[in-house]
Amino acid sequence: MDIGLYHLISDVHNEGYIDNTLDSFLAEIEKGLGKKLIKLNIGQKYEDVFPIIFIKSGGVEGKLKEIYERFDEPYIILASGIHNSLAASIEILSFLRQKGKKAEIVHGSSDYVVKRISELEAVFETKKRLQSARVGVVGKPSDWLIASNMDYDIAKKVLGIKIMDIDLKELVSEIDKEHDYRSIREKELYDTGYDKGSIDGALKIYRGLRYIVDKYKLNAVTVRCFDLLKIYNSSGCIAASLLNDEGIIAGCEGDVPSVISMLITNYLTGRPVFMANPSRINITSNMVTFAHCTLPLSMAENYRLDTHFESGIGVGIKGNIKTGRCTVFKLSGDCKSFFVSGADLVENLNDKNLCRTQINVKLDEDVSYFFNNPLGNHHIICTGDYSNLIREFFK
Repeated sequence: MDIGLYHLISDVHNEGYIDNTLDSFLAEIEKGLGKKLIKLNIGQKYEDVFPIIFIKSGGVEGKLKEIYERFDEPYIILASGIHNSLAASIEILSFLRQKGKKAEIVHGSSDYVVKRISELEAVFETKKRLQSARVGVVGKPSDWLIASNMDYDIAKKVLGIKIMDIDLKELVSEIDKEHDYRSIREKELYDTGYDKGSIDGALKIYRGLRYIVDKYKLNAVTVRCFDLLKIYNSSGCIAASLLNDEGIIAGCEGDVPSVISMLITNYLTGRPVFMANPSRINITSNMVTFAHCTLPLSMAENYRLDTHFESGIGVGIKGNIKTGRCTVFKLSGDCKSFFVSGADLVENLNDKNLCRTQINVKLDEDVSYFFNNPLGNHHIICTGDYSNLIREFFK
């Protein structure tokens, strides 16, 4: 996405001179962002551009007052440290707040300005992408997800996401047709030496689900996957993993709040995401063990194939995720609340009594959340600490 500046300067200043003195200020920002800041025409709105109001000098407060309604919220105001830019920006921000507008001044070192613009751009772009996002729910949520419902109308109103139900029978029909989709990971999966018949069955499910994704133009999908175990003696773990690596967010068990949480996290961060169960919690060390039988293969430093844990059949994934900082996130089904925490992914485990991919995560936030007011079972993990970015998204 491009980043554009609406330039505001007072009539008493020499704009050529002002621009020359601001060249180095803008050049440092462009270098940090890795892209040029394009100049926008006041009064014109642009598609696929993150707009910023650049206050180049003092004395523009009256101008802004006359034209502020031409801009959409939020008002992001860039102020330099010369020509009374900051003084004018503070007056403008006060005015906009009096009008009940959402607005912010970005000012400071070039490193801070770059960091803040990058965060705000990510939020802006994510919200824009969600406005056209389509999420498919194949089958109903699994019977045990008694607290993981989502109001589709609220999701549309709050996030812009369109959620649609798709009958599981339709997926079964497409799986049986054996569509000719091919994943770039197929040879890699067979080369693991895992049972060929089991991989064949897992890829058959992948191809049917890939057809459904294309048919309905889905950006994300969640499947009542345990029913597939009864029908095909195989799980949807590989299908979900491959779709996630192809940029189609895929969740398990028909859990709608979780797949929406996955979509938001992926759009904000550009990182692959892991949907998992909290399996153990140590309240003394503030440690949570998360586990599930699928994850994007691109998220694993290395992996091996195993059976699906609960059923002992099909193909699950035992992946090892890079240790270091990570994020744990979950959005509520009514879109009114969320949990997010930065965390340290301390180690990968290999416990035969848990779902196949297992990680120990030490949270920054108090783990008593899980005992007192959890937002359902499944939570979302991505590598890197993006907790503040997620909080910014919900401001």
